[in-house]
Amino acid sequence: MKHIVVTIDGPAGTGKSTVAREVAKKLGFVYLDTGALYRAAAVAIDDSGCKTSNEQDCVRVLSRATINFADEHVFLNGLDVTQRIRSQRISSLASEIAVHPSVRNALLDLQRSFRGKSSLVAEGRDTGSVVFPDADIKIYLDASQEERARRRYEELISKGFAVSYDQVLNDLRERDSRDSSRATAPLVIPQHAIVVDTTHLSIENVVRIVLDKVRRYLAD
Repeated sequence: MKHIVVTIDGPAGTGKSTVAREVAKKLGFVYLDTGALYRAAAVAIDDSGCKTSNEQDCVRVLSRATINFADEHVFLNGLDVTQRIRSQRISSLASEIAVHPSVRNALLDLQRSFRGKSSLVAEGRDTGSVVFPDADIKIYLDASQEERARRRYEELISKGFAVSYDQVLNDLRERDSRDSSRATAPLVIPQHAIVVDTTHLSIENVVRIVLDKVRRYLAD
């Protein structure tokens, strides 16, 4: 039986993770959080003390690191880093290391290896354009920067992080700029992707829209 791949891409704060997780759960597919992979890599690099600007050092650290997923938990070298990777600091560091072609190549095979095991809902910033360019269904979620910053701010506050809305908005703008302008695998709307603006939509509505698209494809 052919394994189906659904990709959900878009900038930070559009609801990608929540939507992808719910869609995967309802379809019985595996949820692949590629952003968590980059965040775990950022933790490894941060702990090593090397600078994110040093591409060779970053790749050397990753060559010795082991990243695994189990029951929606992320493990780095056997340690559960699920909570740690959601901090604003690690989020920014993940965006900084993602500009390096060698880092992206080092993590690409790991992402693609999941396809051989099960049907997937893969979520990230280049899953439909680079990781799985031949995905069966491609979704691109978007929303205004102000709304995305508000969502991210409320998420961080609920988890006990001390941040201001302005700080989150500034970090998001910088991240958008880095993600869209990097030379390797920039954030783009993948070819043939269905674009959904989530600014004024609830998570439930977005999940319903995505599920409708997937089920129509499966019915055909």
